[in-house]
Amino acid sequence: MSHGIAKPVNEMTEEQIIRYGRHIILKEVGGIGQRTLLGSSVLIIGAGGLGSPVALYLAAAGVGKIGLVDLDTVDMSNLQRQIIHSTATLGVPKVLSAQKTMNELNPDVQVICHQERLTSENAMELFSGYDVIVDGSDNFGTRYVVNDAAYFLKKPLVSGSILRFEGQVIAIRGYMDTPCYRCLYPEAPPPGLVPSCSEAGVLGVLAGTIGTLQAAEVVKLLLGIGEPLSDRLLLYDALSMDFRRVRVPKDPECKLCGPKATIHSVTGSTDVICAI
Repeated sequence: MSHGIAKPVNEMTEEQIIRYGRHIILKEVGGIGQRTLLGSSVLIIGAGGLGSPVALYLAAAGVGKIGLVDLDTVDMSNLQRQIIHSTATLGVPKVLSAQKTMNELNPDVQVICHQERLTSENAMELFSGYDVIVDGSDNFGTRYVVNDAAYFLKKPLVSGSILRFEGQVIAIRGYMDTPCYRCLYPEAPPPGLVPSCSEAGVLGVLAGTIGTLQAAEVVKLLLGIGEPLSDRLLLYDALSMDFRRVRVPKDPECKLCGPKATIHSVTGSTDVICAI
């Protein structure tokens, strides 16, 4: 196994060895890999449809510190897909609802609640304390802010999105010789061209599929194993059960990561359209 991006904890307890036993027997993970996960930190943007499975699986995997950024409270309309919440937590801030579920699953994990909206002003400070960033946001403005902050801080970013019956995942390391989110989408589409999930709908289980794929990419990045989707966009169609990987080249004209970059700081709006 190649070296991960976090420092392993020194040792595991007997209970942890039992809990993570199915990881430890994997030669690609082993004891060092599991201790690396325990010493790792991940920040999840959005405790909604995508953030729910990401948070649950990373907590189960033993990622030592998981931060959640979300300003919303749990609403009845969320429960069709946001599986980390429940009827009992209606009206509760999503970060607190998620924290409770995660710690019930695994008390090893330190869950940090950032009950605030991600903005261009606070993104750099929030991201600086974590090894990997996960984007489960619902609009282009937020995705650009997340991408740009991760780029300037040289943080790996795992981005996912869903709408109706389709979803996509990509692992972004634009500070390396791989594309950033702006290489994939140089400009946001005009307002109204892409419907929001409240307008077009979304299949509930699709959030689980894409979020779980995001969690898998995070674990690979933390451990330095496998082939992250750093230059490939994974597309999924739930109706046809079709997966496609599309190679994404680095854009030499990219405003952020290209040789003639014109973006030198994190700017832009992160107005929320709807909570995935």
